[in-house]
Amino acid sequence: MVCLTIKARGLAAVSASAVNGGYKNMIDPKSKNAAARRKAFTLALLGGVCFADMALAQAAPAPAAEPEAVDEVIVTAFRKSLATALEVKRKDVRVSDGISSEDIGKFPSENIAEAIQRIPGVQISNINGRGSTISIRGLGPQYALTTVNGQAFKSSNFTDGFRYDVIQTELASGIQVYKSPTAEMDAGGLAGTVNIDTVHPFDVKGRQIILAGKLQKQDLVGGDPTGKYGLTYVDHFLDGKLGVFLGGGYQELKDRGDYLWMDRWTVSNNVYTPARLRYRRIDRETKRSMLNGALQFKPTSDLQIDLIGTYAEDKTTQHIHQQVFLFTTPSASNVVPVTVTNGTATKVQVNNFRLENNHQYENRPQSTGALTANVHYTGIENWDFKATGHYSRGSAKHNEEAAILGVNIPSATVDISNPKNIVFTTSTALTDTAQYNPSSLIRNTYPNGAFRTIDSYEDAAQFDAKRFLDWGVLESVQAGAKIRHEVLKRYVIRRDGQNTIPASYSPTMASSGLSITNFMDGEATLPAAWVSPNLDAYREALKAQGVTVYEAFDPAGSYRVERDLTSFYAMANLKGEVLSKTFRGNVGVRSESTDQTIDGYIGGAANPLNTEVKLVAGTYTAKKSYDNILPSANFSLDLTDNLLLRVAAAKVLVRPIIDSSNQLARTMTSTTDTSGVKVFTISTGQGNLDPMTANQLDLTLEWYYGQGNGLSAGYFSKKVKNGVYSQLSCPTAYEGVSLSKNTSGVCVAGNGDNYMITESLNDSKVVDIHGYEVNWQQSLDAWLPINGFGLIANYTHVNPAQSTTGFRLANLSEHTANGTLYWENQTFSARLSANYRSAYDQTSVESFFAGPLGHTVKSRTQLDLNLGYNFNEHLSFAFAAMNINNAQEEAYLGNSSRWQETSVTGPSYYLSFQYKM
Repeated sequence: MVCLTIKARGLAAVSASAVNGGYKNMIDPKSKNAAARRKAFTLALLGGVCFADMALAQAAPAPAAEPEAVDEVIVTAFRKSLATALEVKRKDVRVSDGISSEDIGKFPSENIAEAIQRIPGVQISNINGRGSTISIRGLGPQYALTTVNGQAFKSSNFTDGFRYDVIQTELASGIQVYKSPTAEMDAGGLAGTVNIDTVHPFDVKGRQIILAGKLQKQDLVGGDPTGKYGLTYVDHFLDGKLGVFLGGGYQELKDRGDYLWMDRWTVSNNVYTPARLRYRRIDRETKRSMLNGALQFKPTSDLQIDLIGTYAEDKTTQHIHQQVFLFTTPSASNVVPVTVTNGTATKVQVNNFRLENNHQYENRPQSTGALTANVHYTGIENWDFKATGHYSRGSAKHNEEAAILGVNIPSATVDISNPKNIVFTTSTALTDTAQYNPSSLIRNTYPNGAFRTIDSYEDAAQFDAKRFLDWGVLESVQAGAKIRHEVLKRYVIRRDGQNTIPASYSPTMASSGLSITNFMDGEATLPAAWVSPNLDAYREALKAQGVTVYEAFDPAGSYRVERDLTSFYAMANLKGEVLSKTFRGNVGVRSESTDQTIDGYIGGAANPLNTEVKLVAGTYTAKKSYDNILPSANFSLDLTDNLLLRVAAAKVLVRPIIDSSNQLARTMTSTTDTSGVKVFTISTGQGNLDPMTANQLDLTLEWYYGQGNGLSAGYFSKKVKNGVYSQLSCPTAYEGVSLSKNTSGVCVAGNGDNYMITESLNDSKVVDIHGYEVNWQQSLDAWLPINGFGLIANYTHVNPAQSTTGFRLANLSEHTANGTLYWENQTFSARLSANYRSAYDQTSVESFFAGPLGHTVKSRTQLDLNLGYNFNEHLSFAFAAMNINNAQEEAYLGNSSRWQETSVTGPSYYLSFQYKM
């Protein structure tokens, strides 16, 4: 056996020397005498843990008789982070995968979501090309639980799923995705639990001060690059008994996304005919601030007190410029099919139709933060006690307003026969300001918008006790209790002006219009420039006329959800041998009790000052309580020194889900769309739904065959009960109004008003989600004449079989894969990464661009490039190019030849530095 002693300097690069002059290894092809020797390395886990006498190198031919001097083994940044994550995975009794930082404040990705997508089974969703939310094993963002240091981290907007793009990467020292829970973990992660570990001062040796900066630029965005700045300070006092960590950062970002899609279709005799084409350009600007701190105090060897705080603020504004071509307004007869192929009118002539020109401004400040106090006491022999107090809050304020102008277009042609090149022509130039003469506008509306305040917060107290027994296979037992109080609330104010702005003080496009150019960056043959309404000019016009817009409370969109969660658990930790094979494991059970109260408003008559909303006619309260018993078991069996079999089974749950379309409370809002049609958006609520549960099984075989090398394959199954599904319904009547579906499948009233009614139900069927994962991590030093090369790759298959009704897995890709080829030495580094996901379905609930009939997003692969240069031990630089192959989101409806959507976000780049004092 080899004895290696590693002394970790926090998360910095680690070097190690073989003490005994040689070790079992793979053949080094560069050795002068072809002796059997190989560079091996080991490194510290997060937390500065030192390992001794660990022989993990792969067995190989015996070394040559003539002993040689052994080279020093250097563990460098990216490879170090991979080896650390692999070692954490190996030692964990749960089924888990993770990522570790290369150094303090130096995470191997641009944001947290993009880092997590490298983990097997994890998919991300993008906004303007930037990773935002995640899905695990085919289950959407709301099915995953996110924690920081093991405690809840409330989302800044609970209706979107946890938004990872709000958090800067400097927050994390490591990220773990737990796919099989233990009884001590909070319930709520039906898909899995994502835990973000922050930097703790006791994990870092000595004093460190780190300065960091970054310049960033998206290819589609004009102007200068935006900046990012960060400062980190770690120190120790009182002879090492007090540790202090403080990190802060500020970042500015600009991005842009262009979207072209067919929003509506007319379906007749099984032929789909284009009914509404839309342009949408989103220019987004973000300013982020983050503060992260930790105090750790260890006055005695058996008492430690931690205080950890995190705060992240995101101030995002976006300008949305839209062109909405209403081919069937004023009449469906406007559209004349020219070519019909495979059930699609691929080319149409459109006559005398309406164009709605829309400029919408959104101001979306949001924040999320947490404060956690831990006390850990081991002063009683064979006992371990922990107590935790925790508070987390997320909040968001969404303010939006729009100006909508309507004009008539004499004629146009649309050809969608080639999805790679949509052809669109109009008889009137979209840049022609003369057609927007205020006196002749079909529609001239401002403002049209709302102000929404969204809050979620939680306070919790937890106590855990562990008793070490060493009774045969029973290593220890532990038990604990936790109480949590959670509040989710939403408050909505609508601001809607008159439908028509008088021509006498309406701003003119000729004098104030905004020029929009280069739409879709040349990806289609269409008018790529237009003139857009200027919101500043509309604000000034109303101000000059002394017009004040009435602020109307929206009772149907406002509510409060309060939950009291009480849990108890007991767990036995086991360790022993079976047939001379060492095993580790745990068996436990968790009891979860939920008391839920929903307070909302009952709408009455229409508000006379704003008919988009109703007056308050009363309030209502809905209560629901339920209890769940959640057993779990995790076992790890060492088949050999390097081969591990892992088996896990558990029952998991997620409480009724809240998203942007499906609320726990009953809600109804109304707006006037771009065609002047009133649209009622109604949710029947989820207050009476039962929680979703799943019985899950994981079986994994893991082979650790050398330092930093590993190969694993696993099977997983989830049998989901009470799956929540939402569906658009069209009853024959709603609140006395007769309803029916038109030829486009839209629910309409006799007066033309549209009704988007969403009802949420528990599925009575048990839905089986299963699949498998393969993960490979390999150094190529023994195979190539140049040291430093390696690769990581993973593939996940999720069974896509599901019923056409009931609970469905939207956003589910049957195949996902990630691969990174890297090379590094102490001075230079390079990484080329590929992320692939196969096609997936979306409805209007999951995507604004899906439309009432839904769509299928095509498979795509994104390539990212990272380059690094270490000038010296203090100063390093990095360059990254993201989406260098310009991967686009493309979608079709029904069959792959029927084009529905194309988007363009383009590549983005950054150049950064880090200086360590």
